[in-house]
Amino acid sequence: MVHHRAIAWSDPRSRATGPREADVSAGDNRLTVDQLREHVATGLVDTVVVAVPDMQGRLQGKRIHAQFFLDTVLEHGTEGCNYLMAVDVDMNTVDGYAISSWERGYGDMEFVPDLATLHLTPWLPGTAAVICDLAWLDDDRSPVAESPRAVLGRQVDRAAERGLVAFAGTELEFIVFNDTFESAWAKSYRGLTPANQYNVDYSLLGTSRVEPLLRDIRNGMFDAGLVVESAKGECNLGQHEIAFRFDEVLRTADQHSVYKNGAKEI
Repeated sequence: MVHHRAIAWSDPRSRATGPREADVSAGDNRLTVDQLREHVATGLVDTVVVAVPDMQGRLQGKRIHAQFFLDTVLEHGTEGCNYLMAVDVDMNTVDGYAISSWERGYGDMEFVPDLATLHLTPWLPGTAAVICDLAWLDDDRSPVAESPRAVLGRQVDRAAERGLVAFAGTELEFIVFNDTFESAWAKSYRGLTPANQYNVDYSLLGTSRVEPLLRDIRNGMFDAGLVVESAKGECNLGQHEIAFRFDEVLRTADQHSVYKNGAKEI
């Protein structure tokens, strides 16, 4: 369960476009390529997750051996099936998409790493991750216009033409259940047991019950480069929220997807 906040606007600032390395500053845990090379050489990192946000805001992709990422994917990208932008929440192919279909066929797209998003994934041993743009495998490597990142990027560019920069903040809420993934599936996701049995809005006692989980999520996200503000209880049974500092809208959207995936993994 996720709750979204509205977009705000500010005075213009310069916006870099296209793949770029992170400008790492104090308190920023993103990686440069040189840092990744060092981590691979010392054995700290052996896997790089390449990921794209899909139409449901989930991260989809694959795990690349870190040395192969440095030797090949860094320059040439990697491929993924174009049906990723034309499926429903259960990953079933959906009719009516021009991008891919049984009639047209299912081909590949190129995952183009955006190096400004390169970061460690502390809750997965030996793992770094990078979010990618999507391009067609044609001579021009034209962007896949339907991808959520491309759609948002066009809006950011349109705002910049008007002297504006879009900022957004996310306040992500979720419900913790005492069930396992397997038992929840077996019960068709009905009759689940929430971690709290009463309204825990701002309740320190109520959040203490799930603090080991909340702490792991907060610290994991911080170590992945997200700026964590706070965690608190909410009104529904087992409901909690974690808030992150606002940022330019594309980075916020990227981090939103990183959080949703990472919180479930943790």
